[in-house]
Amino acid sequence: MKNIRYILTILILLSSITAFSENIYNASFFGIKSNGSTMNTNSIQKAVNYIHEKGGGTLRFYVGRYLTGTIELKSNVTILLEEGAVIVGSTNIYDYNIDVANTALFYAKGVSNIGIKGKGVIDGRGREVAYDLLDQIHKGLIVDDIKYDRPTNRRPKAIYFRECKQVNIDGIHIYNAAEWVQVYDQCEQVIINNITVKSTEFWNNDGIDIVDCKDFKLLNSYIDAADDAICLKSHDRTKRCENIEIRNCVARSSANGIKFGTVSAGGYKNVKIINNKVYNTLRSALTIACPDGGIAEDIFVDSLYAYHTGNPIYLRMGSRWNNQRIGGMKNVVIQNLYAEITADKPDKGYVYEGPIEDNPRNTSPSSIVGLKNMLIENVKLKNVTIIYPGGGNPNFAYRGTSKDDLAAIPEMENAYPEFSQFKELPAWGFFIKHAKNISFENVKLIAQDADYRPAVVLDNVNGYHFIKMNIKESSKQKKKQIILNNSHP
Repeated sequence: MKNIRYILTILILLSSITAFSENIYNASFFGIKSNGSTMNTNSIQKAVNYIHEKGGGTLRFYVGRYLTGTIELKSNVTILLEEGAVIVGSTNIYDYNIDVANTALFYAKGVSNIGIKGKGVIDGRGREVAYDLLDQIHKGLIVDDIKYDRPTNRRPKAIYFRECKQVNIDGIHIYNAAEWVQVYDQCEQVIINNITVKSTEFWNNDGIDIVDCKDFKLLNSYIDAADDAICLKSHDRTKRCENIEIRNCVARSSANGIKFGTVSAGGYKNVKIINNKVYNTLRSALTIACPDGGIAEDIFVDSLYAYHTGNPIYLRMGSRWNNQRIGGMKNVVIQNLYAEITADKPDKGYVYEGPIEDNPRNTSPSSIVGLKNMLIENVKLKNVTIIYPGGGNPNFAYRGTSKDDLAAIPEMENAYPEFSQFKELPAWGFFIKHAKNISFENVKLIAQDADYRPAVVLDNVNGYHFIKMNIKESSKQKKKQIILNNSHP
C-alpha cells in the first residue's frame, strides 16, 4: 500500500514538474483583452518580454479577438492560438514598426526557438491598413514611394522573421496581409506545417517567401494568394536558399504557383518539391528564374499536379542585376508532372486578378530559355503529361519557325522574367533555347484544338534526348511537330 502511495506521489510530482516546465501563460494574465476593440500591443509585448526573461515558454490566447500592432518575438517564446482565437491587425499604420526595413504584425530578428502554433487566426486586415498608409502618404505625413497607387515600402506583412533559427509555424490560419504574407529571411532550421493562407484582399500578397534560408521545410499547407503563392528568393549574393523541401501543399495564385525568383542574387541549391498541387493560377505552375547572377542547381520536382493554369513550366536565365557575374541553372529534374492549361483567364472572378495586358494572343508553351553565355544545363523531364488548349491562330498573331523568324525573338536578358515576356512563341508545347543536355522521357503533349504551330521548337540546344515522346494534336493536317534550329543530339 505504501509503495502504491509512493508511486502516486511521484507521478503527481512529475506531472506538476512537466506542467511547470512548459511555462504556459494565459494572455489574460497580462491584461490582454479579447474584445476586439482594446489595443493590446503594449500588453502583448510585455508578455513576450516577460516570458523571454523567465527563460522561455508559451503565450496562450483563448477564444476572442485580440487587436494589436507590431509584436516582436524574442528567443524561446511561442505564441499559441487556440481555436477561435484571432489576432487582429490594427488598421492604423502608426501601430506598426514602420521605421524598420520590413514592417510586420509579427516581427523577429536574430532570435532562436520561436513559433506560432494552434488552430487560431492571424488577420492582417491588409486592405484597410494599406489604404490608411496611402492616406498618410497623400497627406504628406509619411514619405514613401507610390507605384500604381500602392505604397511601396511600409505595408505590414503578417510575419517577417530575419536571421532566426529553430522556427516552428504550425496549424495556424493567416488572412489578408497588406503585402507579402510571410517572409523568412536568412533563417535556418524552419518548419512550416499544416498552415492555411488566404490573402487575396490587396496587391503583392505573396503567400510565403523563403529568402536565402537553409534547412527549411514547408509541409501540408494550403496557400491562396493574390501574388505568387510559394516563392523562393535570394536577395544576398553571398547567400542562397539551400536544403529546402516543399511537400504536400496546395497553391492558388493570381501570379505563379511555385516560383524561384524573381530576385536571385545568390541562388538555390538542393531544393525538393514533392507531391504538390497548383490550380486557378494565372501564370506558371512552376517557374525557376535566375536573372540576377545567382546559380540554381540540384532542383528536384516530383508529382506536381496543375489544373486550370495559364502556363505549366518556365525555366529562365537573365542578366538583369548581375553586376558582371555569370549565373547558371543546372541539374533540374521534373518528373511525374500532370498539367491542364486553360485558354480562358484562370483567376477570373478573384478579388484581385492578375494583369493580362502584356500576355500573348496565343497560349504560351512551356519554355526553357537561357542566354548565349548562360546556358540552362542538364534538365530532365520524365513521366510528364501536359494538356494544352491549342487553338493558336496566325490571324491573331504569328511567329514562324524559319531561321529569320527564330532570330527575331528578342533575347530580353534585362527584362523581368515571365513566361509571357516574349509575347508570341513558335511552339504550342515546348520552346527551348540556349540550353545543353535536355532530356525528355515519356513526355506526352496534347493540344485539344488544332494549332498552326508545331509542338516543340529547339533553338541553339546542344544535346537533346527524346525518349517515348507522344505528341497529339486535334488536327486533320499533318505537320512536322519537332523543329530544330542550330540544335544537335
